[in-house]
Amino acid sequence: MAMSSYNGILGDTKGIAGLFEHKLSTSEFKGGKAYTEIRKGAIASFLKSGFPGKEDEKWRNSDIEKFLESRFEFAEGALPADVDVDKIFACEVPDLDTWLITLLNGHYAAKNSDLRILPQGIIIGSLSRAMRDAHELVEAHLGRLVNNDKNAFAALNSALSGDGVFIYVPDNVIVEKPIQMVNVVNSESGSLFMQPRNLVILGKNSQLQLVHCDDSRDQAMHFTNAVTEFFIGDNASLDHYKMQNINDHSAVLHSGWFTLGRDSRLTTNAISLNGGFIRNENEIVLKGEGADANALGVYLVDKKQHVENHVHVSHLVPRCTSSELFKGILDDYSTAVFTGHILVARDAQKTEAYQSNRNIQLTDKARVNTQPFLEIYADDVKCSHGATVGQLDAEAMFYLKSRGIGEENAKMLLMYAFASEIVQKISILNLRERIDDMIKKRLRGELSICDQCVLHCSKPDQPIQFEIDMSKI
Repeated sequence: MAMSSYNGILGDTKGIAGLFEHKLSTSEFKGGKAYTEIRKGAIASFLKSGFPGKEDEKWRNSDIEKFLESRFEFAEGALPADVDVDKIFACEVPDLDTWLITLLNGHYAAKNSDLRILPQGIIIGSLSRAMRDAHELVEAHLGRLVNNDKNAFAALNSALSGDGVFIYVPDNVIVEKPIQMVNVVNSESGSLFMQPRNLVILGKNSQLQLVHCDDSRDQAMHFTNAVTEFFIGDNASLDHYKMQNINDHSAVLHSGWFTLGRDSRLTTNAISLNGGFIRNENEIVLKGEGADANALGVYLVDKKQHVENHVHVSHLVPRCTSSELFKGILDDYSTAVFTGHILVARDAQKTEAYQSNRNIQLTDKARVNTQPFLEIYADDVKCSHGATVGQLDAEAMFYLKSRGIGEENAKMLLMYAFASEIVQKISILNLRERIDDMIKKRLRGELSICDQCVLHCSKPDQPIQFEIDMSKI
C-alpha cells in the first residue's frame, strides 16, 4: 500500500489542509463531482473548528491529546494484488457462517472482485468501486446523513476518506446469513492514520444482521477514524454488532449515523473488550412513525484503557420507541465516558424512550463520567433515564461466600452476571456463545491483544467454565 506525502503530526491542521489540496489537485478523490463538493464543505468545516480539546463540552473527559501529538502516516491507494489477507486475518468463531468483507488498513481487500453480487441482488464490497459501478445508489445516499459541522472527526473523514465498505440490500430481501465487515490493522512501516468510510443501505421490508469488527494485528500505535451511514427503509430490520478488540496503544473512533423509516427496527450493540482509546458515537434519527431503536453496549476496561459511548436519539415523529442500556466494568486506572441524549420533538407524541447506564468500579483509581439527558418538547410521552456507578454488591458477595464460593470466584460470577445481560441480547447464537466465552476470559484476566487475537482468531481448546454452581444464584 502506498503512503501519501503526508507523514506528520496528526494535530497539524495545516498539514492536513495541504494533504487535502494535494489529493484534490491530483484527482485522487473518488465519488464524482457531487461528493467532491461534499468533501470541500467538510474540509472547510474541519478547518473552522479544528480538532476538539478539553474546552469542547463533548470532549472535556477525553484524553485525545497524546494521539494528536503523535506522528502518523496516511495510508492510501489500492492494496497490492498479491496481498493474502487470509494470512493476516481468519475468523474462527465456531460455525459462524457469514459473508465476509475485509478492510486492511482501511482499504478493501479482495481476491477476485471489488464488488460482489450475492443472491437476490445484494451487493457488498468496496465503497470506492461502488462509487463507479453503483454511482446512482451511492450518490443518492453517501454524505446525506453526516453533519460535518457537528462532528470534527466526521468532517475529517468526509474530506479525506478513500475507501470502505458498501452494502446494499434491495426491497423485500431477507439476508439469510450475517454479513461480517472487518477492519484489520497491520503495518510494518509505522503508525497509520486511517479514514474508512462505510455505507449501508436497507430497502423496504428487508432484514440484515451485520457484524462489524475492529482488529489490530501488531502493537504499533494506530489511529482509525471511521464513519458509517445506515439507511434503514420502511419496515426494514437491522441487527448491528460493533466488536472492538485492539491493542492498548491505538485509538478507534467510530461515528455511526442511522436513519429509520416507518415501522423499521434497529438494534446496535457495541462490545468493547480492549483498546487504548475507543470512542463510539451514534446519531439515531427516527423519521418514520412506528420506528423502534435499541442501543446497547458493554465495555470491560483495565490498566489505562479508555472507552466512550455517546448516543443521540432524535424522535421526530409520533409513536416511536427507543431504549438504551450500556454497562461497564472498570479496573485499575481505566476510564469510561457515557453520554446519552434523547430528543423528543414537539410533534413526536406517543413517544416511549428509556435510557440507562450502569457501571462497576473495581478500584478507587478507575473513573466513570456519565451523563444521561432528556430533551422533551412533546407532552404525551413516556421517558426515563438513569445512571449508576458503584462497587460489587456486598450483600450478593456475602450470599455467595456463605454458600461455599470463594471470594475471587464470587467476584467473577457477579461481574459475569452483570455483563451477560447485554451479551444475551445477541441474536446470532454462535456469536453470542463466543462472546460469552470471551467475557469470561476477560474477567479472568486472560483476554489481551496478541499475535493470536482471541476476539477473532483463537478458538478455545475447550469451553470456558466457571468452577461454581450457577444454580445457586
